[in-house]
Amino acid sequence: MLRTVVCVSGGGTNLQAIIDAVKSGDITNTELVGVISNNYGVKSLERAEKAGIPNFVVCPKDYEVRDDFHKAFMDKLSELKPDLIVLAGFLVRIPEEMVSTYPGKIINIHPSLIPSFCGKGFYGLKVHEKALERGVKITGATVHFVNEGMDEGPIISQKAVEVKEGDTPEALQKRVMEEAEWILLPKAIDDIANGRVHMEGSRAVRKV
Repeated sequence: MLRTVVCVSGGGTNLQAIIDAVKSGDITNTELVGVISNNYGVKSLERAEKAGIPNFVVCPKDYEVRDDFHKAFMDKLSELKPDLIVLAGFLVRIPEEMVSTYPGKIINIHPSLIPSFCGKGFYGLKVHEKALERGVKITGATVHFVNEGMDEGPIISQKAVEVKEGDTPEALQKRVMEEAEWILLPKAIDDIANGRVHMEGSRAVRKV
């Protein structure tokens, strides 16, 4: 069983998609062993609690210096002994040592077709605001392995989503979630759990 920890910051819609996929059998050979949030009182913690998943808050505001937060976060991960760490709307920059400690074992979902609208400053609704501002006709979502760069790790999968006339950032965000994120992320976890995808150097390798 792939021991999986999901890291979240807010509502946890991607977390719910993962929980539902494990329950339905769309994700196999996977155990959700923990949910970690950097914020108190968010909906994602309720989702984890309802599903019977151990959940924890490691909040930067509880620590005077960032290094202390990083240590607490790494200590919590170490306790949970994950085989895979899923960043599902985790809006905090992860500690640098996390990548070297868990090489090829961290994945992230990003709400655009990388390399478009990614990197520093591109997160959450801001991604969709910029996509509409630029006037793109197609957007989407990307699941990728995490490396030392921001949104620069090997791409596992992508799915395109049409931008429609009159879209607001909120409407586009909802469509990208429904048509791409909630499909791609559970599939990527299942592929990793069943040995169909792994990271090799700077590439995501898919077993045929």
